[in-house]
Amino acid sequence: MTRVQPIKTMWALALALSLPAVASATLRDLDGRVRQIEEFTGRGQWTVVMIWASDCMVCNAEAHRYVDFHTFHQDEDAGVLGISMDGQDGLADAQAFIQEHSVNFPNLIGEPEDVAAMYTRLTGRPWRGTPTFLIYGPDGELRAQQVGAVPTEVIVDFIARGGEQD
Repeated sequence: MTRVQPIKTMWALALALSLPAVASATLRDLDGRVRQIEEFTGRGQWTVVMIWASDCMVCNAEAHRYVDFHTFHQDEDAGVLGISMDGQDGLADAQAFIQEHSVNFPNLIGEPEDVAAMYTRLTGRPWRGTPTFLIYGPDGELRAQQVGAVPTEVIVDFIARGGEQD
């Protein structure tokens, strides 16, 4: 019984030490500076967060739609923030994706497990994969989340309804 107690204590300590890493994802901009989603939300505009990976076929097929969406809406009512799940080891792949698709909106990069944990913390739902979208209202509140491709027309309609879902 005395041997079980130290194992329990060590397990509890390991769990406690891992909690801060799970509670907030470390996201960096492409210059390596630590950034937070909150820096890009709640500025009086809607923010569409696209979580993507450079090897995601759907992300590659849909990227141009979000470039166009951002171009059309950024000075009006909405902008896009990209979050790459390629991690620091995949930074070159993320940069190539951005260049290939002429991505004109800001992008952050995080380690896959950190981004997945952040998604679960924000939404209360398990991580499923890329692409995944988070939509923040002008007040910075998370209004919607969706796993998988989302036509930009659906987002335009959602914003026009003030974030009310059908």
